[in-house]
Amino acid sequence: MQDRLESLETKMMSAEDQLDELNRTVWRQQQELDLLREQVRHLAQQLKTIQPGAPGRPEDEIPPHW
Repeated sequence: MQDRLESLETKMMSAEDQLDELNRTVWRQQQELDLLREQVRHLAQQLKTIQPGAPGRPEDEIPPHW
């Protein structure tokens, strides 16, 4: 009986460690998602400020014969 109890306690401690690691991973991923969302919002705002039809860089222009 004592061996079974020790085995269960060991498995429970391992499961708790794995859960803690998963929680840390999820937290890090959420931080990264938040950062990426902010960057996308910033890029979308930049796109809104670009004037359509405004002269671009010459190397971006399509030659007239195309």
